[in-house]
Amino acid sequence: MFAGKHGEDYLSYPMIDHIYNKDVLRLAANISRTDPLKLPDAQASLRSPLCGSTIDVDLQIERGRVSDYSHTIKACALGQASASVLAINVIGKNADDIQNVRDQLEAMLLDNGAPPKGHWKALNALQPAKDAKPRHGAILLPFDAVLKGLRDFK
Repeated sequence: MFAGKHGEDYLSYPMIDHIYNKDVLRLAANISRTDPLKLPDAQASLRSPLCGSTIDVDLQIERGRVSDYSHTIKACALGQASASVLAINVIGKNADDIQNVRDQLEAMLLDNGAPPKGHWKALNALQPAKDAKPRHGAILLPFDAVLKGLRDFK
């Protein structure tokens, strides 16, 4: 049996293939909105201290809602998959909309909550990552960055 430097059993870690499943990899591979905006109304840059993932977002905002969006993310496939789903769905959303989905996603990861529904149901692919706590920061990072950008714009 293999043990980590803190005595944990590697066999107790979630299976990598289960966490980085085909749906996660497909979402990460099809990430969109990566071209920077020319004159963003707001920008935000965040780093997840636990895993080191980073994201930079540019936002165009009209009447409190995202009207255009771009991002640059350096993260594992889980963070990229989360950012991919966000990029597809962020246009037309306000801070309350994004906070609501972020809260649902966090509840799914931490408390076995139901995955987000509707336009956000693709986030269900990240459900196996609930056992990979060091990756939760990367998954939530895109939502936190958009929320920061929306807050800073006000």
